[in-house]
Amino acid sequence: MSGRPIALVPGVPALLPSYSSIEDPVAALRAACREAVAALGPRVRVRASGPSGSRVAAALVEAAGGSVVDAGETGVLVVGNGSARRTEKAPGHLDPRAEEFDAALRRSFADIDPVLAAELWADTARLDGLPPLADAEVGYDDAPFGVQYWVALWC
Repeated sequence: MSGRPIALVPGVPALLPSYSSIEDPVAALRAACREAVAALGPRVRVRASGPSGSRVAAALVEAAGGSVVDAGETGVLVVGNGSARRTEKAPGHLDPRAEEFDAALRRSFADIDPVLAAELWADTARLDGLPPLADAEVGYDDAPFGVQYWVALWC
């Protein structure tokens, strides 16, 4: 990576400002994301695999008072998540392989099987090469709505 702080957040649209309300369904996740992104400094390079993740990243960086840049970054924001098939009510419905897949990701982001990730609806395209979660300050590790989300910061 870059030698600068790196944060990992999920690209869940519920983190967009237009989804926040009096009863925020992802309040703890939102707070953890804001804290991690604030630690990246004012110039943040984003690594996201799709438009939703890029929009979420841009909104989080803006909320932290920073700017998304292509070079000269003070930190890197990586967008991704584990499986979306952890429960019957998950977007992808229950898949018995999901829990072990997420456990393997917790141990290492190296050698991610892209076929299995796609089958489990995991957004892992930008996770390869991240240090293990054990080396990070993990601010959030949960699977609300049957989707595995992490918020982590490596300094």
